[in-house]
Amino acid sequence: MDLKDKVWSVLEEVMDPELHINIVDLGLVYELEADPDGKVMITMTLTIPECPLKDELLSEIHEKVGAVSGVTDVEVNLVWEPKWTPARMSDQAIQEFKRRQTLV
Repeated sequence: MDLKDKVWSVLEEVMDPELHINIVDLGLVYELEADPDGKVMITMTLTIPECPLKDELLSEIHEKVGAVSGVTDVEVNLVWEPKWTPARMSDQAIQEFKRRQTLV
């Protein structure tokens, strides 16, 4: 497994603190680059720009990705365009979200 694949796998373990669905399935991660020296650049967004748990989420990303063997540096670039919408969610995330709505 190459470095980029390892980082994608780790990002699938990072849960949105409010929705409790991983940030990859939510469609928050727009791009992932990993250079041969181990520098990782993640371009992503949040569900809303004013997310009160932004710092907690970014800290978890830095911690988990930084712990991946071969990673030497982690940079997260938050962007607001294109704007996140539920249409960016994976089918799995949509099903999980719907399932939770029926439990409430």
